[in-house]
Amino acid sequence: MKFFIDTANIEEIKELASTGLVDGVTTNPSIIAKSGRNFLEVIAEICAIVPGPVSAEVAANDFAGMKAEGDHLSKIAKNVTIKLPMTWDGLKACRYFSEKGIQTNVTLCFSAAQALLAAKAGASFVSPFVGRLDDIGQDGLNLIEEICLVYSQYDFDTEVLVASVRHPIHVVESAKMGAHVATLPVSVMKQLIQHPLTDKGLAQFNQDWAQSGQKIL
Repeated sequence: MKFFIDTANIEEIKELASTGLVDGVTTNPSIIAKSGRNFLEVIAEICAIVPGPVSAEVAANDFAGMKAEGDHLSKIAKNVTIKLPMTWDGLKACRYFSEKGIQTNVTLCFSAAQALLAAKAGASFVSPFVGRLDDIGQDGLNLIEEICLVYSQYDFDTEVLVASVRHPIHVVESAKMGAHVATLPVSVMKQLIQHPLTDKGLAQFNQDWAQSGQKIL
């Protein structure tokens, strides 16, 4: 499974990218707006840090606007992925960019039917929102299972990008189902390494080593 991080914080991206564990980044206008910085400048900075796909979302709602904005965003860097909404105009734009060889991420996916349409439109990634389905009493992970099953029946190139991830269980269960990518908040990315028995074992090791009076260097 590939790990993307869902942030526009440059320092957070630099910190995690230095580990070699980050395969890409997802952003949206809302995330960047909170930073108070210029949208295009932030996308360019992120693309220079992370060699993998960087999702940059269009703001337009109509096909012509998405096409114009996406063309402009794609010129920022070769690893820009145009993020499009799950609408008819979004799918039309997805087909347009896929035919030009530009990667796309169709977002706000909440059903297997929508994911099927995204794949038919040539999306590079489809982003089902697990946490938001959980929020309204539905099983978000069930959606991941359905999409992975549908995609496994056909020769689609579209990758399942699990979004709206709230905790490590979302990540592990999605990986078990065969999802290709999970885009994680930085907090969840860091939670993946945590386990109380790891902490306990390390504390015991440190205590035993200190009592031995030995040194490696």
